[in-house]
Amino acid sequence: MAIVYAFIECALWSSSSSIRNRWAAIAALAVLVFVLIDRPSIQRLGLGLPSTVGASIVLAVSFAASLALILAVLWLGGQVDESATLPNLYRSGGYVVWALLQEFLLQSFFFTRCEELFGSSVAVWAAATLFAAAHLPSPILMTLALVAGLFFCEMFRRYRSLYPLAIVHAVLGLTVAVTMPDSLMHHMRAGIGYLQY
Repeated sequence: MAIVYAFIECALWSSSSSIRNRWAAIAALAVLVFVLIDRPSIQRLGLGLPSTVGASIVLAVSFAASLALILAVLWLGGQVDESATLPNLYRSGGYVVWALLQEFLLQSFFFTRCEELFGSSVAVWAAATLFAAAHLPSPILMTLALVAGLFFCEMFRRYRSLYPLAIVHAVLGLTVAVTMPDSLMHHMRAGIGYLQY
């Protein structure tokens, strides 16, 4: 876990995009190697089909949270970015893929290993904390990532499916993107990208 996390941090804090991409590729390769060495089951990785109950709960909570965030922003006098309310399909689709990759990394790699080390309940907090820390130095994104990470990890612990979590991750991420001002979110970047925005 420490090796992969270090590679991720190197990618997040590299100022050059070519170096950042190299570190990201190294991190992805390391995850792949460690997963292949471990040879986990499809169930353990969360790549099986979700149960109807689990998917329903995860999706219902996330859509309610997205709606609540939008209503709270409007109630507080904020604005929803009208140019982003119907983001183009290509970018939204790309973000869904990115959300699935993040959930694989969070759940199938970090959570499962934390679960082996610390037990199921502590693993929720340990993996969510790692997820939040990866969003430094953005205080808002880090806080949102911790809250969402706790939810994602607990739902994965109970229902073991990445697919509803990826949808939830994408919906919540896009909701944050259209409701929070870019001056605070810095284009939802973490690491050096947040500081250079």
